[in-house]
Amino acid sequence: MSTPLFRRCCAAALCCALLQPSARVWSAEPYPDRFVWLFGWNLDRDADVAEMEQVLVQGGAHGINGAVLSTGMDTLCKQSPEYFARLAKLQAACERNHIELIPAVFSIGYGGGVLTHDRNLAEGLPVVDAPMAVQGGQAVFAGGGTAALRNGGFEDFKGDRMAGFGFHDQPGEVSFADTTVRHGGRASLRFEHFTANEHGHGRVMQEIRVQPHRCYRVKVWAKTEQLEPVNAFRMMALAGDQELAPRQFNLAATEDWREISWLFNSLDREKVLLYAGMWGGRSGRLWLDDWRVEEVGPVNLLRRPGTPVTVRNAAGTMTYTEGKDYAPWENRGFSPWRDDGAARSLSILPGGRITEGETLKVSWYHSLLVNDSQVTVCMAEPAVDEIFDHEARLLAEKVHPRRVLLNMDEVRMAGTCRACTGRDLGELLGDCVTRQALAIRRYSPGARIYVWSDMLDPNHNAHPHYYLAQGDFTGSWDHIPKDLVIAVWGGEPRAKSLDFFAQRGFATLAACYYDADDLKEVSGWLDLAHHTKGVRGLMYTPWQKKYALLPAFGDLLGGK
Repeated sequence: MSTPLFRRCCAAALCCALLQPSARVWSAEPYPDRFVWLFGWNLDRDADVAEMEQVLVQGGAHGINGAVLSTGMDTLCKQSPEYFARLAKLQAACERNHIELIPAVFSIGYGGGVLTHDRNLAEGLPVVDAPMAVQGGQAVFAGGGTAALRNGGFEDFKGDRMAGFGFHDQPGEVSFADTTVRHGGRASLRFEHFTANEHGHGRVMQEIRVQPHRCYRVKVWAKTEQLEPVNAFRMMALAGDQELAPRQFNLAATEDWREISWLFNSLDREKVLLYAGMWGGRSGRLWLDDWRVEEVGPVNLLRRPGTPVTVRNAAGTMTYTEGKDYAPWENRGFSPWRDDGAARSLSILPGGRITEGETLKVSWYHSLLVNDSQVTVCMAEPAVDEIFDHEARLLAEKVHPRRVLLNMDEVRMAGTCRACTGRDLGELLGDCVTRQALAIRRYSPGARIYVWSDMLDPNHNAHPHYYLAQGDFTGSWDHIPKDLVIAVWGGEPRAKSLDFFAQRGFATLAACYYDADDLKEVSGWLDLAHHTKGVRGLMYTPWQKKYALLPAFGDLLGGK
C-alpha cells in the first residue's frame, strides 16, 4: 500500500502528464511491470518488424520494460527460417532498448495457434440422427427442412408492412418496402432514418421451427449506402435468452448486393427467432432481400476422439462400423473459419451391411464460427496438451522467455462435445490453464506466468450463460496456480476485479488504455493500483496500432 504523500505526488504528476503528454515523470517507486502490447503486426513481413522497432525505441526511452507479442509464438514448429530471422531481429531491438520480449501463447477462445496444428481440435456442436440417403454408393444428406422463412423475398406486403414477420421496426418510418432497389423479385426491405427509433434500431424478426440438434445455414443478400456505424449491423438466431450463433459481419458503409452466409446449431430447441438489421444505427441505408434458411448436412465436420461419428439404420437398431460398412469419413481441406462449405457425403463400402436405397441416421459434430473470427478449442481433448508441450519446448529453445502471457480469454464455447460435455466448466478451464503453465515451466522453470483475467473473474466472464458454453465458469479461479499474475483488462477501470484477485492472494497486471484519445482512464487504473494490494504494473493495450501516447504512459508509471 502506497503512502498518502506518494499518492499525492503521483496524482500531481498524472495531471501534468495528461496536459502535456510528452512530459517525463520521475518516481522513487516505479512499477516492476511496465508493458506494451504489440498488436496488429506479425513476423511475416520485414516492414512489420521495422514498425515494431519504432514502438520499442519510444517505449524504451520512457521506461517500458516489457513488450508482449502474440503472433506465431505457439506455432514455432511450423515457422519458416525467415520468421526466425525476423524474430531474432526483434529480440535484438528489445535488448537494445532494455525491453523484455514476452510471448503470448495458447489461445483457447481464439484458437488459431492450436488449430493450425489440427483443425479438428475445435470445440464441436452435435448433430443427432440426421437422415442420409444411400444413392449410387454414397450417403448424402436427406434432411429437410422444418425451418422455413415466410416471405423471405419480401414480396408480400401492404404499404410498408411486410407479411409473415413477427415485427420490423416502425414500418413507414424506419423500414420500407422498396420496389426500386432489390436483389430479386419485385421488392426488398429497406431501413433508414434510424434516429426515428429511440434506440437506433432498424430490424426485422421472424420465428421459425427447427429440429433439435441440427445444423442450419442462414443466407441473406444485403446492400448499403453511407451506412453508419457499419458495426451496428447484426444477424442472430435467438432461442429464449441464448444466442445460438453470436455473429458479427463486416459490411462496408457503401457496397452493392452481397450475400451473407452463416451457420447455427439448434441445440435442444424447437423454435428460434431469426433477426437481421441495425442495433444503434445513425445514418445511411440498409437493404435486405432473399432471406432464407435451410437445414444442412455435414458441414465443418470434426474428426477426433471427442467428436465421434455414429451411423445407424433408420430404425436405430443397428450401428454400422467405420472402415467396414462405410469408408473412413475424412474432412480434408475444411476451414472452421468459414461456414459456406458444401456438405460431405459418406462413401459406402462394398460387402458391408449398408444397402443401396437405405436411409441412415447419422450423428456428428461440427465447428462453429463465433463473432467474425473466433473458433474455440476443446480444452479436454488430450491432443491439445501434446501441442502445449512441444510448443513450450520450442519457446524455451528459441525465445528463452523469462515471462509468458497465457492467451486464455473469451472462451465462448465449451461443454458441447463428447470430450467435455457434463464437465464443471470452472474446473475444466482452470485445469487447462494449469496444464498450460506446467508445460511452460517444464522447459522454462523460472518463468513468471501471466494470464488474461476475464475467464477467471466473476465480475467479467466467469459465470453461467456465457455465449455457447454449456455450463458455468464460476469457480475457475480456484483451479489455477496461485503464483500466476492475473492481467485484468477492460476499457474502464475494474475496481471489483482488481479487488477480487487481491483478496485471493493473486498478483495482478492492469491491462488498460484501449485506443482512447487521452490517458484519462489510465489515471483511474493508476488510482486503483495505488490502493490495491499486489498490482505489479500496467500494460498499454491498443487494438488499433495507436501508440502515440505510449511515451506519456511510460512516464506515468515512473519507469524513468
